[in-house]
Amino acid sequence: MLDHLAYATPTLDDTVAALEKALGVRAAEGGRHPGLGTRNYLYGLGGRRYLEIIGPDPEQPEPDGPRWFMIDELSGPRLVNWCMRPADLDATVAEARRHGVDPGEPRAMSRRTTDGDLLEWRLTMPSRDPLVPFLIDWGTTVHPADRGLPEVSLLSLTGRHPDPGHARTRLRAFGAELEVERGDTPGLVARLAGGVVLS
Repeated sequence: MLDHLAYATPTLDDTVAALEKALGVRAAEGGRHPGLGTRNYLYGLGGRRYLEIIGPDPEQPEPDGPRWFMIDELSGPRLVNWCMRPADLDATVAEARRHGVDPGEPRAMSRRTTDGDLLEWRLTMPSRDPLVPFLIDWGTTVHPADRGLPEVSLLSLTGRHPDPGHARTRLRAFGAELEVERGDTPGLVARLAGGVVLS
């Protein structure tokens, strides 16, 4: 089940402003990721799904290593990955490993909202392959999409890959369903209401 899309950018404020102009509504400020050098803004996508716009946080020190989602390598915004919310995170990790795909060990994370509420979750590390989802478990935390986010409609999410069959095999290891077409490079395409396309 889709939890959220990760739209990474090297220039967060500019990207948020551009999306506000395109969508007609401004994303809600999410919060900072202490120690990772990033912060985010969020749109609800209908149901318990959301779009995360994530980029560098100039108010944090430089992180010890590269920022997540290849942010330090980007020259512009890109839909870099998608996140699944399985019914049982640990069982899904084990099943993926049985199929030869290792999503890594889940790790505990947290951040504060702008209101000071603490959000806590467990997740696997995002892959550099945009079609391979990372996994999340929100536990008892209120899901971000249930916190009154400004909403935009997600019309479709598809993938492209030089070897669609290989990509589909890896997706099946997670129990994931995603339409994958042939393309020169791996990537995701999200179509939002209003003719906005993120890729």
